[in-house]
Amino acid sequence: MTRSTAQPKQTRAKPSKAKPQTEATPTDAAFDAAAAAYEQAGDMFQLITPDGTITGAGELPDPETRLRLYHQMRRARHFDERGWVLYRQGRLGVFPPFGGMEASQVGTAAALSADDWLFPTYRDTGAALTLGLPIARTLAYWRTSPHGWAMPENLKVLPFYIPIATQYPHAVGAALAEKRKGTKNVAMAYIGDGGSSEGDFHEALNFAGALEAPCVFILQNNGWAISVPTRTQTKATNLSRRAEGYGIPGVRVDGNDVLATYHVTREAVERARRGEGPTLIETVTYRVKPHTVADDPSRYRTDADNEGWDAKDPVLRLRTHLLSEGIMTEESEAALLKEVADEFEAALKEADAYPDPEPAEILDHVFAEPTPQLRRQREQILSEEKA
Repeated sequence: MTRSTAQPKQTRAKPSKAKPQTEATPTDAAFDAAAAAYEQAGDMFQLITPDGTITGAGELPDPETRLRLYHQMRRARHFDERGWVLYRQGRLGVFPPFGGMEASQVGTAAALSADDWLFPTYRDTGAALTLGLPIARTLAYWRTSPHGWAMPENLKVLPFYIPIATQYPHAVGAALAEKRKGTKNVAMAYIGDGGSSEGDFHEALNFAGALEAPCVFILQNNGWAISVPTRTQTKATNLSRRAEGYGIPGVRVDGNDVLATYHVTREAVERARRGEGPTLIETVTYRVKPHTVADDPSRYRTDADNEGWDAKDPVLRLRTHLLSEGIMTEESEAALLKEVADEFEAALKEADAYPDPEPAEILDHVFAEPTPQLRRQREQILSEEKA
């Protein structure tokens, strides 16, 4: 991957370090040693520090792009925050929050075009919204309504994957299909640090590397695989280096710096479009919220685990930068936030107006053309309803 000759200041994300309540055992010591190695792992690309200071001015996107990224991060955060309220009101089902990971999701998805493919995990609502998934359809999805089951025909976003890591081989297949058709379109797939220990992860990288698939693999290292910290489920301290085993480039980026994330992802996308094959990008971030809105993270992590991450908030980081550079004013930000809130409320009103699903709709969108078995099942449901 192309890099500037002027190297930005490198910072390391602090790993989660739970303080043992009893005398340290050899296993605890091993965890601490792995965590310390994680802190010292190098090559984490960064453009702005948590206080908004520029560390790599030559790499910054233009002001218009920076504002666009901020707008998208605010849209994503607003969805996440309102989603919590709707869940408590009984107006949204259980969904995985992603607050604090906006830079990782927006910065990667923003590098795609509408002709590219997006294969999200269950936590990547922010990425899907960035590429163009309508808010109303997204709300319907997390309400388990059929109105959210089918993606818009002009948008190559797959439904949110609940199984772990299965989206990686699927993305390789889509990328190879685009390559065979002779297009310049790419496929982007997301995974978490826990998912990177699944067999599908390794099979996909090997498959993509061997066949030079135009694929960009996003590995969001958010510190936790549900209740298991990264340091426990693997001894690897730089997950981007796993790319070396498959002969493809790997890059590690500050996943709370949207400008850096956007920069390295755009390079990977352009590389794939040129026919130079896949790239693995590890975005180092943190899951500050629970695994889902029904989760209680206090049962498995401590205040020490979370320490310091609020100061690395990706939205506030870019906000500080934009205000200090004069790219945004408090007045223009207020107008932007109002636009974001109004857009969400209009989408919520649209989602509330969707008709209640009919039982037979569960069979829709399974196949492009219904199979004989599906037709028989539909007839049976309809006859039972009539009876």
